[in-house]
Amino acid sequence: MTTPRHISLSILEDITNGISVGSRIGRGGFADVYKGVYNGKDIAVKLLLVDAVRGIDDQQFKNEVGNLLRAKHRNIVQLVGYCYETKKIFVERNGDFSEHIYKAICFEYLQGGSLDTRLHDQSFAPNWSTRYNIIKGVCGGLNFLHKCVPQILHLDLKPANILLDSSMEPKVADLGLSRLFTQSYTHVTEKAIGTR
Repeated sequence: MTTPRHISLSILEDITNGISVGSRIGRGGFADVYKGVYNGKDIAVKLLLVDAVRGIDDQQFKNEVGNLLRAKHRNIVQLVGYCYETKKIFVERNGDFSEHIYKAICFEYLQGGSLDTRLHDQSFAPNWSTRYNIIKGVCGGLNFLHKCVPQILHLDLKPANILLDSSMEPKVADLGLSRLFTQSYTHVTEKAIGTR
């Protein structure tokens, strides 16, 4: 297993222009995604919201990083590195310092965007061959996850979690809600898991 590279918060701030709105390329319920250049390559920096009400907890963060480390397949988005740092920030209201935890996962940047965005783009009209290759690629990525030992189940597959490269090659992304299951484990879902 490859060890992920820790990328410091200061480097992430540098490569995303201070984690600026101008560098933001996506926004979700649990994270904002920024584009940056790291070691000469474009990367996507997924900055997780750390919030007691709706944020990503440590276990979900560990799940996504750990699962991405194991999931080396052409149709799974590839991990570049991660950041987990605590920073003291001055709070003007009470004149004290507050700890803020930064959690970020850095991936290869995929120029084609999400399948969800492309499907809503009127100019996106792929031919049948391209459509078939997208379906085949998604199935290949899922098949790989399901054949891992222990098995990785995505639990939140949707067009927004399928990213496309410049040649429309699909990659399954967002393994934060995924779970590991051993072959002997039986699971019955009693409540919905996922995002919209």
